[in-house]
Amino acid sequence: MRVRLLDLGTVPYLESQTIYHAVADAMDNDSPNTISFMSPDKPYVCIGCHQELDKEIDVEHCRSHDLPILRREVGGGAVYLDGNQLFIHFIFHREHLPRQVEEVYKLFIRPMVETYRAVGIDASHRPLNDIVVGSRKIGGTGIASLGQAMVLATSLMFDFDTTAMAGALKVSSEKMRDKIHESLEEYMTTIRRELGQPPPRDDVKAILRAKLAETLDVDLEPGELTAKEKETVETLNRRFTSSRWLNQKGGLKTKGVTIKAGVRVVEAEHKAPGGLIRATARVKDGAIDDLSLSGDFTFHPAQLLEELEASLRNHRLELSDLTATVADFYASSGVQAPGVTPEDFAQALMKVSDEAEQA
Repeated sequence: MRVRLLDLGTVPYLESQTIYHAVADAMDNDSPNTISFMSPDKPYVCIGCHQELDKEIDVEHCRSHDLPILRREVGGGAVYLDGNQLFIHFIFHREHLPRQVEEVYKLFIRPMVETYRAVGIDASHRPLNDIVVGSRKIGGTGIASLGQAMVLATSLMFDFDTTAMAGALKVSSEKMRDKIHESLEEYMTTIRRELGQPPPRDDVKAILRAKLAETLDVDLEPGELTAKEKETVETLNRRFTSSRWLNQKGGLKTKGVTIKAGVRVVEAEHKAPGGLIRATARVKDGAIDDLSLSGDFTFHPAQLLEELEASLRNHRLELSDLTATVADFYASSGVQAPGVTPEDFAQALMKVSDEAEQA
C-alpha cells in the first residue's frame, strides 16, 4: 500500500488542528491514505468535541497568559499543546482499517512504540490507547470518524510543560490544581526526561518514517496538500475560530482529571455535623494513591491530619475498610474531632470514588 506523507514542519497553531480535519473532510474515493507530521508555532489549549469550554478550562487564566483555546472534532479531554510535541495524524479510508477500534489502536500505536524504543526508551502499549514507560505515560491517542476517513491523532513527546497544563484547567480549588500538577510530574514522562537531552528532531523523524513503513508494511511517498484540502483548511480556520463553535454546549462536565489510564485526580465534599470535609485525592486503579483532607471541621491536634492522610494511602475505596482504618487511627492517636466520625471521613472518600468512576 502507498501512503502519502505530509511532513509539514512548524505550522500556525490553528492549522495544527484544521489541517488533519481538512484532509479527512476532503477525502473521497480517489484520495490517498495519509500520515501527517507537524508541530504548532505557539502553545495553545485544545478541548475535546464533547466538552463544554467554561466547565473545563480556566478561560481567564488562558487569556492572561496569551494561551489560545481551540476545540477539535476528536473526543477526549482538554490538553496543553506546544512545539515540544510532534503531532502525528493517521488519516485512512475506513475500509482499509480493522473494524474493531482496539485493533486500529494496536496498528498505529506500534510504530510509535518502536520509535521510542529505537531512541533508547523502553516504551510499551497499554491498552486501550496509552503509550507508557514503566508506570509513566509518554503519549495518548484519540480516534474519530470524520467523513470517509478514520483519524487517529497522537504525538511524540519531546518535552511537556506540566505547569502550563495544570494552570489552564478549570478546577474546584487550588489544592486540586496542585495535586494535578504533582500527578502530571509523577505519572507523565517525555523524551527529555528519559534521555536527558532529546536526539535531534530530524533524526527521530527519520526513525519514525522507517518504523511506519516497516510496521504498517507501506511505501511512504512525500506529498503536499491538494488545492481542495487547502480550501477546506481555510473553511475550517473560520469555523474553528468562531465563538459559536468554541462555546457550543457539550455534555456534563467530566469529574476530575485523567492523568493516564487508571490514574485520576478528583475532589469531593461531604457535610458532617461537625463541618465540611473536602477530600482531594489521586486514585490509582481503585485505591487511594495520594490524599489531602481539608475543610472547616475541628481536628485536634491539627498536625495529626497529615498522619491520617498517610494512614489512608494505598487503601481500596471500600466503605467498611476506610471506616475501620479511620476508627483505628482515632483510637490509637486520641484525636478529637467533634461532630466528625470515622464514617464521615469514609463517606467523603466514597464520594471521591463515585467521582472517579464517572470518568
